[in-house]
Amino acid sequence: MLSNRQKEAIKQTEHFVYHLLKEDASGHDWWHIQRVRNLAETIAAQEKEAANPFIYEMAALLHDVADEKLNRNSESGEKILFDWLHTIKLEKKEKEAILEIILNISYKGGTNKTKLASIEGKIVQDADRLDALGAIGIARTMAYTGARGRLIHDPDASYSRENLTLEQYRSDEGTAVMHFYEKLFKLKDLMNTSTGRKIASKRHDYMENYLKEFYEEWEGNR
Repeated sequence: MLSNRQKEAIKQTEHFVYHLLKEDASGHDWWHIQRVRNLAETIAAQEKEAANPFIYEMAALLHDVADEKLNRNSESGEKILFDWLHTIKLEKKEKEAILEIILNISYKGGTNKTKLASIEGKIVQDADRLDALGAIGIARTMAYTGARGRLIHDPDASYSRENLTLEQYRSDEGTAVMHFYEKLFKLKDLMNTSTGRKIASKRHDYMENYLKEFYEEWEGNR
């Protein structure tokens, strides 16, 4: 049960994040935030370990605010996040729990080896990664590709880019289809919760079937 203070903090944060991300066209817009929040609630309801709804909801709402992809750099993004958290009424332990999730949730090209310890962190990370899979994941990949001026597919490009540095992963060399192999197909095995793994498996299969159809159409076979 959320307290009135917590409900007000969530309401204020919704307003803040909505206006911050509502015009994003890279797949990290307000509706991505909403889906992650909804997925977090779905996962929390099905997991045996009890989770604090205030912590995972706030972390879901704020998880992309400091993302360096959406800011000049990670430092400027973190300043926006810290400044916001100073404006709302939070207990010290709440703020620490929320920050622990947000600052360690990112995939970062597979270079982020930090394991989130709290059940709330595991839930939000799974929810965020699930939104990169399935039909929505494909749509977001294409949106991000277009926003960054990248190609959808280049059959002559190397698809064996393994062990990339963060700089290489974030470079403009990758195509949308490359992203499936560099990140999306790896997410199924990185889920933290049993519910996350179940949902991820179905979305992973959908993407594999999508690429089979994509390659057939690319070659003009159907």
